[in-house]
Amino acid sequence: PSQRPPPPPTHTTGRVSFRSAAPVVAVRAAAAAAAAVAEDKRSISGTFAELRQQGKTALIPFITAGDPDLATTAKALRILDACGSDVIELGVPYSDPLADGPVIQASATRALAKGTTFEDVISMVKGVIPDLSCPVALFTYYNPILKRGVPNFMSIVKEAGVHGLVVPDVPLEETDVLRSEAAKNNLELVLLTTPTTPNERMEKIAQASEGFIYLVSTVGVTGTRANVSGKVQSLLQDIKKVTEKPVAVGFGVSTPEHVRQIAGWGADGVIIGSAVMKTLEEAASPEEGLKKLEEFAKNLKAALP
Repeated sequence: PSQRPPPPPTHTTGRVSFRSAAPVVAVRAAAAAAAAVAEDKRSISGTFAELRQQGKTALIPFITAGDPDLATTAKALRILDACGSDVIELGVPYSDPLADGPVIQASATRALAKGTTFEDVISMVKGVIPDLSCPVALFTYYNPILKRGVPNFMSIVKEAGVHGLVVPDVPLEETDVLRSEAAKNNLELVLLTTPTTPNERMEKIAQASEGFIYLVSTVGVTGTRANVSGKVQSLLQDIKKVTEKPVAVGFGVSTPEHVRQIAGWGADGVIIGSAVMKTLEEAASPEEGLKKLEEFAKNLKAALP
């Protein structure tokens, strides 16, 4: 969480009181919030801590909410959880998904064409999260957050039972308010680092990221690729020199072989998005897509230590 003192007005979360604007109290409160999150066994950081003790690597599938429809998304979330997913990333469909490649862009476009709204996604999530054993991280661009106001957005998301957030289009320098408001709601804000991120900046991102550090494996957008860049191994080593926090690798990860390889390089988690969405997209019906999704998720899980 941000070390900046929160604004003066009284604000009390479920576990931590932010009544004082005094810097020392603010720092203690932020630390207490982080501790409360870590103690929650369904928190993202708590999940990674448990996996690390067991010598396991986290499976983190990504799906777009509302493609082909929200009822199928709800079923997919339950299937992914039952197949042993450790964290699930749920994408909020957005009209200009800058970080995403053709598969996820197309899935977001289809979801929006069906009329899927942020409110619809939250309503669906509220009904599903109580049934899941793993935490859910919401993947959203900044515009939907800004539209609702950061404090309001965070409280909506927290109330829905979400555990973390990934906001790919907000640079580190502009995350202070996001991190502060996320901390007040016991939400973990996951930050991204890339192959072109300078070491000094990567270290700052690692310090600020909560839950885990999202290592983008390649320069460019999400999408399935034939091979995972060998640079990922050295990038993992570089990050692990400066932080004890878990690191998960995403972008371009699409097969059980990729998953096994990345885990072997020392990643704490592996994120698979486009390949997951393709199983749903290419199926003749939602029911067939869910069957294929289950099979694919089981194969991914089996490839991990």
